Amino acid sequence: MLSRGALRAHLLAARLAGPVATSREESLRSYRLFAARDPRVTLGLDPEWVWDERDLIALMADKCGVSDDPAEVSGPDVINPERTLSGLDAFAERLAEAARERAPVLFGTGHPHRLLGFYVELADALSAAGCPVLTPAQGRCVDITTRFGVRTYNLDYVRGVALVREPQARDADRGLGAHTHSPLPVRVALEHLAEVGGPLPGLVVGDHGWVCGAGQLGFAAIGLADTDDPALFVGEAEGRIAVAVPLDDAVRSDYYRPLTRYVLNRACLSQ
Repeated sequence: MLSRGALRAHLLAARLAGPVATSREESLRSYRLFAARDPRVTLGLDPEWVWDERDLIALMADKCGVSDDPAEVSGPDVINPERTLSGLDAFAERLAEAARERAPVLFGTGHPHRLLGFYVELADALSAAGCPVLTPAQGRCVDITTRFGVRTYNLDYVRGVALVREPQARDADRGLGAHTHSPLPVRVALEHLAEVGGPLPGLVVGDHGWVCGAGQLGFAAIGLADTDDPALFVGEAEGRIAVAVPLDDAVRSDYYRPLTRYVLNRACLSQ
């Protein structure tokens, strides 16, 4: 089993925690946009409380370990690895609970190029433990607003993990799917389950709009989030997201493998 100390060292070496690639400028911009309720950063969450930029800095300092000084406006952001480890422990506990209950689980990612492998292994392990891994609305069209205007994507699944693809792209260019922060894919998936009579997920696992969109609708949701993704941590603070794990969500995909091993071991789901 990968020890907590070994994983902590890996988090720092891979820059999943400690000084990360996300800049302070990027994070502060996201906090300003979130305070203005910009849907690009609220990710489907409709906050109940009033959050200004200073509130968000304080929240993210507590949840992630970033600087709590509003005057610090440049340089790399910093994630406290102890916060990441505690988040992964809580994440593993929710997976173990789902496995014990054999609850239906829905997985989805807006970062397929980086995080698909992480979720695929979790989906495989929960499936082996008797949890139905849901794949609703496969092939459905989803219209998502991007900086290039409204674009139509198709909802697809890779080994039980949802993502969106551009239907007009050539097969060679479609790859692992498209990057998106939109909550619309999870809404389409959940609406389809409601239309056909379920089963509805007992747990939604993912990132960005998948977690915030599900949590906003009252589903138990857990996920990963960077320092410029305040929505997941606001959702956790307000009680609509069960677990938000702070880490850099855009490093090399193989750097997440030790996290997968750690989580599966903690959840007693190693195969």
